[in-house]
Amino acid sequence: MHNLEQTHTTAAEMPVYLTLAAVTMVWGGTFVAGRFLAGSLSPMFAASLRFLLASAALLGFLWLARIPLARPTPRQWLQLAMLGFFGIFFYNLCFFYGLQYINASRASLIVALNPAVIGLASWLLFKERLGRVKVAGIAVCIVGAGVVIVSRNPQLLAATPDAWFGDVLILGCVLGWGVYSLFSRGLNQALGPVQTVTYSILIGTLMLWTLAAVRGELSWAALLNLGTPQWLSLVYLGVLGSALAYIGYYDGIRKIGATRSGVFIALNPLTAVLLGALLLGEQLTLTMGLGGALILTGIYLCNKPLAPSAKKRIL
Repeated sequence: MHNLEQTHTTAAEMPVYLTLAAVTMVWGGTFVAGRFLAGSLSPMFAASLRFLLASAALLGFLWLARIPLARPTPRQWLQLAMLGFFGIFFYNLCFFYGLQYINASRASLIVALNPAVIGLASWLLFKERLGRVKVAGIAVCIVGAGVVIVSRNPQLLAATPDAWFGDVLILGCVLGWGVYSLFSRGLNQALGPVQTVTYSILIGTLMLWTLAAVRGELSWAALLNLGTPQWLSLVYLGVLGSALAYIGYYDGIRKIGATRSGVFIALNPLTAVLLGALLLGEQLTLTMGLGGALILTGIYLCNKPLAPSAKKRIL
């Protein structure tokens, strides 16, 4: 009976795992799409356009599906504003300004700490049971992500004089994403993933556009000069990389919890490397393969079916 329960749980959660894997593959592709946009738009303007397209896609989906926008309570508005601030506005602010001081590979190495931060915060704040196997899985994922990133760019640890400031800013990304992942529990249950993501992205988009306007980074001339690859990259970033991927991630959080969903983020550098090899001709190495194997092993360990932990799920 115990084995039957574990098998049933695993089979029922398989669509969630596949969705989260697809989400991380899409997010891995955002690094490639971002390279097509590099040099064409200022970082803040690019982020503002990305989430404007995401907002339009989400509102269009709700309209086609004839799903009316929910009417949040005042308390829910405050929660949504917090998610929009930390998950959209603060995250992108730290990310784009952090990349002015350190390279993308070094930033990716820091962002790979996300699963550990989410797991530790879940344990401290919500008393989520981690267990030795889950902790080991998170650790293996981080090691695997580190191997992939370092093997891709062995020089990333060579620090510049202001690198510490960039490191602090990218750590802000980890903080922002942790808040976005963990403090959606009540909203996900009350409003659902689609409504929660829609409102948080709308609020975060408004914040991004306000800052970009204040800083004078809205360049319509640059927008008109974009070529087809740049426009396709923007659509990819906005529709797939933001609207659909965020919904899939939040749905995973609601069904299997923040820690078990967050560990899939470790796939981001792996998918970025694979897509870079397929689309940009970048070289793959045996060390990258080893790192990928470690990431997959860690995800398996973190999501290994355990009946007691299923009963104690908090999200």
